[in-house]
Amino acid sequence: MKLVAEAFAKINRSLLVLGVRPDGFHELDTVFQAVGLTDRLTFEESDGLTLEVDDPSVPAGPENLVLRAAWALAEAAGVAPRASIRLEKRIPAGGGLGGGSSDAAVTLLGLSALWGLDLPPERLARIGAGLGSDVPFFLFGGTARGLGRGERIEPLPDLPARGAVLVTPPFPAATPAVFRALGAPPWDGRPARRDGAVPDRNDLEPAAEALFPELRALREALGAAGAVQARLSGSGSTVFGLFPDLSAAAAAAGRLGELAAGTAVRVVPTLTRAESRARSGPSRSE
Repeated sequence: MKLVAEAFAKINRSLLVLGVRPDGFHELDTVFQAVGLTDRLTFEESDGLTLEVDDPSVPAGPENLVLRAAWALAEAAGVAPRASIRLEKRIPAGGGLGGGSSDAAVTLLGLSALWGLDLPPERLARIGAGLGSDVPFFLFGGTARGLGRGERIEPLPDLPARGAVLVTPPFPAATPAVFRALGAPPWDGRPARRDGAVPDRNDLEPAAEALFPELRALREALGAAGAVQARLSGSGSTVFGLFPDLSAAAAAAGRLGELAAGTAVRVVPTLTRAESRARSGPSRSE
């Protein structure tokens, strides 16, 4: 049997850093939004566990979250980890779009189907949270609030369809370095004050832009092109602009002007929860 699924990317419509927790992690309050940029994963029955990646810059060894997800799922279910997995990368690594976490989530879904498992979604989310803070979101998709390290997911009403322009410069932004530059104080245990609206704010933005001044220029360029929201996604390095629809997003992308060599500009739709699950749900392939 061969199964195929797409791993969708995310942007952070807001990201509040509340402080450093006693366990060393940062307490976050973020709003994730799924977007239609995807990796593609193929799962086939096999006598062992192997991973092939079409991007030579992405490791295919034990550090890859796809293999870590496969091992974690097999251990949780008490089965032998047997599958041949192929990963076709389209989401840039180190771009703040959650590609590795999304690949891990889709691996949990794909191998659950391939191995005939019947684990409840809550169990998959717990396994995913052990792999990375963003992984549980990719089991939900659409629009959702992430609390704690980002692993506690509260689904929100779907964002009305929007067009997004993703601008990724030719360098990654290392998440640990950006958090160090932020220098957040200890968390006092209090939650963020919310009035129901999504804050137009990313607390990591000043730190990332201090390390990489080019990011601010990209964000300002998206604002000048008419974005209703222009923010850094996660800790970067991708900057996104939201527009009323795909047509407006494509027109704005054409107005960005000359960008640094190697900068990638992508125009993609936002995804509802149903659209996210339709993409990440594994389907048979001949």
